[in-house]
Amino acid sequence: MDLADPSVITDPFTAYGHARGQGPVARLSGPGFGPVWVLTRHAEARAMLTDPRFALGAGTFQPLDVPEHCRPYMRTMQEMEGEPHARLRRLTAPAFAARRALAFRPRIDRVVARLLDALPEHEPVDLITAFAQPLPMEVICELVGVPEADRPNWHEYGSNVVRGSGEGFATAVPGIIDGARDLVAHPDSELLRHLTEDAGLTGQETVALVWQLVLAGQTPANFLANAVDALITYPDQLAVLRDGPHHWPNAVDELMRWCGSQLLTIPRRATQDVELYGVTVREGEQVTVSIAAANRDPRVFPEPDRLDVRRAAGGHLGFAFGPHFCLGASFARVQIEVALTALFDRFPTLRTLDARRAPDPGTWRLATLQVSG
Repeated sequence: MDLADPSVITDPFTAYGHARGQGPVARLSGPGFGPVWVLTRHAEARAMLTDPRFALGAGTFQPLDVPEHCRPYMRTMQEMEGEPHARLRRLTAPAFAARRALAFRPRIDRVVARLLDALPEHEPVDLITAFAQPLPMEVICELVGVPEADRPNWHEYGSNVVRGSGEGFATAVPGIIDGARDLVAHPDSELLRHLTEDAGLTGQETVALVWQLVLAGQTPANFLANAVDALITYPDQLAVLRDGPHHWPNAVDELMRWCGSQLLTIPRRATQDVELYGVTVREGEQVTVSIAAANRDPRVFPEPDRLDVRRAAGGHLGFAFGPHFCLGASFARVQIEVALTALFDRFPTLRTLDARRAPDPGTWRLATLQVSG
């Protein structure tokens, strides 16, 4: 498969579905990187994501050109394996447990309400820039205790980090790291106090975790926009949720399965030669999972191409799987549920005026979602 192929970019679910039908392993290539093995079926994907012969590490990620004093904070849990990763995961997981996410929900409610209050009624608005993108960073600011006066800077830093290069990025990284260092030195949030006082993380480890939260913040933004577009496109599914609000938690998982924004997992490198479902993966070669293919595998999900908010939740790989399962999954679920329910309650006649997708082979995301309520 060629990631530059227009058919892969415009309809990755069909393209990866064809590959899945031919076998559990395919070969990806694209501009700027060598061939990568990709798992296309659900069971085989889960097996690889828990196989220690395939590892993430510093070499997995593109080196960042950042000031020297920022470098110690750039190595997050995402780059660790084995006991170093297990230790940090063990210490941090309780802070992101489902019960803590539910307890935090009233604060997410208030963030969402403020953003919705700022939207014009009965006038066109780009929901991405006005709602989906600011929401995750505002939630992160609430979580780590960023003062109100500093939040505009954090929003700007987050936007520049997403762009990944340029003068803005060079300013954003030290801005976030220096800001996080100040927050950790004088923690004013339950999360940071728990991590530094109860869990026993070092200051460096806690700052690195804040950096990791900022890096991950764009994923819920893209997913929220996809979910809004899907529910407007399929009003029968939205009607189910309006008639039965108890379906909402289940619906978030189904939407993640059906239109999650991440098409591929972060590639892992083989630590030795591995026979993988009929192909030989050489030591050092990269292997990834097609989330788009695995989440629509008919071996696991009946009628997988159909959006069904009443489908039994669970099983999808939208939050990955295994040791690197998304640490903030519970908070992401609550955030998306609050955002969707509040948006459609506030604007019951919401309709799409313009929805254009970005030509991004790695992410299923909208560049524009202009709506009117």
